Amino acid sequence: MNKPSSRALRSASAQTSSRTSSQSPSQPDSGFSYTREFFEGLVDHALAHAKKLGASDAGADASEGCGLSVNVRKGELETVERNRDKSLGVTVYLGHRRGNASTSDFSAAAVERTVQAAFDIARFTAEDPVAGLPDEADIAPADSHRDLQLFHPWSVTSEEAARLALACESAAFKTHRRITNSEGAGVSAQQSHFFSAHTRGFRGGYASSRHSISVAPIASLPGRNGEMQRDAWYSSMRSAQDLATPEAVGRYAAQRALSRLGARKIPTTQCPVLFESPLAAGLLGGFVQAISGGALYRKSSYLVDSLGKQVFADHIDLIEDPFILGGKGSAPYDDEGVRVARRQVVEAGRVQGYFLSSYSARKLGMKTTGNAGGSHNLVLSSRLTQPGDDLDAMLKKLGTGLFVIELMGQGVNYVTGDYSRGASGFWVENGQIAHPVHEITIAGNLRDMLRGIVAMGADAYTHGAKTVGSILVERMKVAGS
Repeated sequence: MNKPSSRALRSASAQTSSRTSSQSPSQPDSGFSYTREFFEGLVDHALAHAKKLGASDAGADASEGCGLSVNVRKGELETVERNRDKSLGVTVYLGHRRGNASTSDFSAAAVERTVQAAFDIARFTAEDPVAGLPDEADIAPADSHRDLQLFHPWSVTSEEAARLALACESAAFKTHRRITNSEGAGVSAQQSHFFSAHTRGFRGGYASSRHSISVAPIASLPGRNGEMQRDAWYSSMRSAQDLATPEAVGRYAAQRALSRLGARKIPTTQCPVLFESPLAAGLLGGFVQAISGGALYRKSSYLVDSLGKQVFADHIDLIEDPFILGGKGSAPYDDEGVRVARRQVVEAGRVQGYFLSSYSARKLGMKTTGNAGGSHNLVLSSRLTQPGDDLDAMLKKLGTGLFVIELMGQGVNYVTGDYSRGASGFWVENGQIAHPVHEITIAGNLRDMLRGIVAMGADAYTHGAKTVGSILVERMKVAGS
């Protein structure tokens, strides 16, 4: 029985090839058309015009992004896309009235028209007592703006990107003769930079990049009425040098598709459920959404007033760290220019802090946590995890139950915490995979699920800006045949 292993997952995430160099955003081979100095002048012009019109406060940010995406399928080139976009956004305050406008035209006349539009919107907008720029005391000082190594431009050509994508798909096909089709493979190289400033004293900006390689192979089993199973895998990093090799991504995606052949339904039951680490990151994302400012002040979260209360099992901790070098969620300050800090969000299962912007913090009568724009790098851990708790060890802890590797649908109600998702994975008996399963639904309530985490694997995987191992939930409802 083929099954996704923690060792293969780490291999597909970590095998690398050297394909990058670091450039500053002002250098022409960074791929940008505009320098930081140009953006500073653009933003300063917007702010000066806003003050001239009579704004009490104003902010502006200029940005540019560019990239290349190449897709292949069944050994042939399908698409080559190049993207380039630019924007200037302006926010104007007249007391507690706010107006916003944007443009992609960087001419002086267009900048002034955009500022005028934002000013006019503010004039006719109702007052909001908590609207406004961040307090000056919360602004990140210029000497705290760290270089977090977020920018690694990849000057890959479309021909080189196509060769990498073809190699990835080819590796999937070569894994086994039962890999008979493919939804394609792709390579993407993206980079951007911005400069932002506002009248409370913030000035800053930086460049960042994100590159990826992906493939989605299809396995077939002719003896079972032409059964076909699809799976996919990808590697995404700020530096192309850190991407998994195309061959590693292709082989692992193929192994995942092969492992799903012979899937069957199971009877409706209640049992322990083990979430594969990439899916466990989704559970963490749901928790973050539930304790974020917008959901809290609107009372649209099942975790309203949860500060200091037990939400997870008492062996669970959650750290937020914005300063991880090259991290997907790293930033020297948040989207408002507010200082950020490493902090403990959950300690021994208890919530120690929310995710708040200046606006949501004021609505709640609290202080901003530097999370305008979202959370930063999150690491969920268990005090019970041992170094040897790989995926095989977690299956043994599961005993008899369901190991989930794919979720479908959006069946999560963040007001009540009710959770119901379509799922696929494997039925496990006595710590060993018995057979793949599909066409099932798992259901529960997020309150019970988070409190019911009995173990977390040492197979930690970074999915976006969230690092978490596989999660074993004590009991859930499984609807089958």
